[in-house]
Amino acid sequence: MRQRLEIVVPVHNEQLVLAASVRRLHEHARAALPELDVRITIADNASSDLTGALAMQLASELPGVGLLQLPEKGRGRALRTAWSASNADVVAYMDVDLSTDLAGLAPLVRPLLTGEADLAIGTRLAPGSKVERSLKRELISRGYNRLLRSLLGVRFSDAQCGFKAARRAALLPVLHRVENQTWFFDTELLYIAERDGLAFFELPVHWVEDRDSSVRLVATAVEDLRGIARLRGGLFTRAVAPAAVPATPRNRDHQEAGVGTTPG
Repeated sequence: MRQRLEIVVPVHNEQLVLAASVRRLHEHARAALPELDVRITIADNASSDLTGALAMQLASELPGVGLLQLPEKGRGRALRTAWSASNADVVAYMDVDLSTDLAGLAPLVRPLLTGEADLAIGTRLAPGSKVERSLKRELISRGYNRLLRSLLGVRFSDAQCGFKAARRAALLPVLHRVENQTWFFDTELLYIAERDGLAFFELPVHWVEDRDSSVRLVATAVEDLRGIARLRGGLFTRAVAPAAVPATPRNRDHQEAGVGTTPG
């Protein structure tokens, strides 16, 4: 039986780019990972435009494409719902604008399929990455990740690149402890996973900024700061688990004992 990969694409009012992006992803995934049973799930969280109708059409036309409709907004909520319901061996997600080069998809998921890692993240801040974005966005990203390392002691390099995957069996115990349901979801998920000792794999990616992105930088920054404060407060009320050593192309050694288990 072939291993299964489910790629979730969370969307909200993305009628202008949805069809082209999903068709491109569908074609690439089937060509790059022919050994896998690949499913693409469009997670439409409360769109008020034609996104839902277009997603329905894509699901009827393209084999392996499905639609999950949620009544409330929130990227984290969409991912948590889709991943919780999945029966795939590996689950992943990417932003609908496909800012991350799809050439990174196969290298992202393969360490998970072989058991070399539990969680894989695309990183724009590690040696070997190639990033095209404004100076403002670059400074914000680097400042945010430096803040995470300083205040929370994390060791992963890029919390919010929209290009992540995980072994579902290892992810589920972490997933259900994440409180945030919107933009801070990624950071909180990685933070808990690292504290639980999950093995990380970081893949340097080619990433091009979407100049038409709907992300509100100020509102997102405020939410992130509140999330950091909440997690930092928890440091003084929970026993601190040993930090995981991130797996890299040079360091993917993986201890199978205890993988996928959590302290609570």
